[in-house]
Amino acid sequence: MPIDPSVAIGAHVGTREFTWNASDVLLYHLGIGAGSRVGDNLAPSALRYTLDDERLQVLPSFGVVVPTFHETDPPPLDLPGCDINLAQVVHGAQSISVSAPLPTSGSATLTTTLTDVWDKGKAAVIWQEGVATSPSGQELWRVRSSIFVKGEGGWGGDRGTSTSVTLPEREPDLVTTYDVTPQQAMLYRLCGDRNPLHADPAFARGAGFPAPILHGLCSYGIVLRELTDGLLDGDAAAVRGFTARFAGVVFPGETIGVRAWREDGQVVASAAIVGGDRDGSPVLADCAVTL
Repeated sequence: MPIDPSVAIGAHVGTREFTWNASDVLLYHLGIGAGSRVGDNLAPSALRYTLDDERLQVLPSFGVVVPTFHETDPPPLDLPGCDINLAQVVHGAQSISVSAPLPTSGSATLTTTLTDVWDKGKAAVIWQEGVATSPSGQELWRVRSSIFVKGEGGWGGDRGTSTSVTLPEREPDLVTTYDVTPQQAMLYRLCGDRNPLHADPAFARGAGFPAPILHGLCSYGIVLRELTDGLLDGDAAAVRGFTARFAGVVFPGETIGVRAWREDGQVVASAAIVGGDRDGSPVLADCAVTL
């Protein structure tokens, strides 16, 4: 069996030491669209993401990507008990929770474990959890993510659980859009994800897409930035966590629309394509910002 849950669940994936600096933070923020609107080069609110001075802040979603930020090879899939290939895999869900605002430079160690393997019939869902700690051993942030592996279900295993975010029926507190640039995936791949699905047209066609798609984590960062700017006065330090489920793909050149509500001490939201032939196609679902 390509996936053996008895081997995978609880397996230690690895420990990775890494460092980052202000240049990495700036590149990440540019990769998720900071500074791209007309006037952002002069706007103090935008410059908090894009200028390396004393006001520079770090969007918490940076913690998801920084451990592999300087990787130049496609992401490996050497997971214990999982014989799968990159063309089968799409990102399922992602969350991060931070213990405190992330610094603009530092070093940390990430320890990752496989926590669950779910059998969805025509696919498998593999969950990982990672804990980033400082050199002194203090927890800095915690990430949890799933990958959806096409064609690897059906062994009669645990189907898992589902957690959904209920969106209020009232009018949203925020309605905003972001125009994904044609080169956005090419820029974002410099943040450590060289999966050819996001750059190589032939590879994308082989994976069943008509063209390369935007990284799910790029959409994830775009939406969190839009929520932070639209409802939290652009204060990244106000965000203690962000969870989202990847509900659909984005092609460079499309527009992402975000609808959000302040609800019970958090921000809940959804994101979908606006305009074009795929108007209304979902991008992110079950979005929740912890404050």
